[in-house]
Amino acid sequence: MMSDTTSMQEIMENLAGTAGGSVQIPAGWAQGRAVYGGLVAAIAADAMANLLSAPRPIRSFLGNFVAPAPEGDLAIKTEILREGRAVVQTRADILSGDQVCFTASAAFGDDRPGVEMVPDKAVHMPARDSVPSMQKDLRPLPGFLDNFDIRWTGGGVPMSGSKDRRTSMWVRHRSDMNAFPIAKIISIADMPPPVILSHYDQPARASTMSWSIEFIVSPEQVQGDWFYLDFALDAAAGGYSQQSGSIYSESGALIALSRQCMVYFE
Repeated sequence: MMSDTTSMQEIMENLAGTAGGSVQIPAGWAQGRAVYGGLVAAIAADAMANLLSAPRPIRSFLGNFVAPAPEGDLAIKTEILREGRAVVQTRADILSGDQVCFTASAAFGDDRPGVEMVPDKAVHMPARDSVPSMQKDLRPLPGFLDNFDIRWTGGGVPMSGSKDRRTSMWVRHRSDMNAFPIAKIISIADMPPPVILSHYDQPARASTMSWSIEFIVSPEQVQGDWFYLDFALDAAAGGYSQQSGSIYSESGALIALSRQCMVYFE
């Protein structure tokens, strides 16, 4: 069922070609007291891409969630930090009023000649049809999930008390994001919840502090709408957890690597 809120496609279309200014986040994109982090990151990434005088593949993205970004008006500030012959380094801030909510940097770089090493990270990808779409009415879930089709394939269910170390799922947008390949992938890559929450059997809170993505395949070259996410809890102590993840195209190609430092508390 499609969400009644403004789709991500519509939000990105309103920003198309702009490298700054403002964006209106409509109701329905909340994740707790903040807007879904994947949407905020996607907006920052596309704004930085729009700074470039000529398109270049995105190679890496690093974001810090400084404060909760509320629904409503958010300002976007961007700048080019350095432009070399092959690589452009950029920065973006997302603000609510005078408060920076999210700050990010990204590196865009042309191909260079060199030795190639094909990824050999093997993964078992259960058939999408082997699991049903996640139904929101089965348990209380954030409203922004209505904008995605999610097929959870195993592990990491928050508050299940299962103490999992891994989680995996198939995910796709419910709106057409093909015109925004960078935002399409970044917004989906933030979908897995903190795996540490599966170690609780009662309500607990968690949020991302810092998040990095490295692109193995240029988003513009990725075909298909479905993505398979395989994430692992690497460590957790003192209220901070570290989890890493792999993002695959629906054909099984490894396209990006994710790394997150998260805070959690009871």
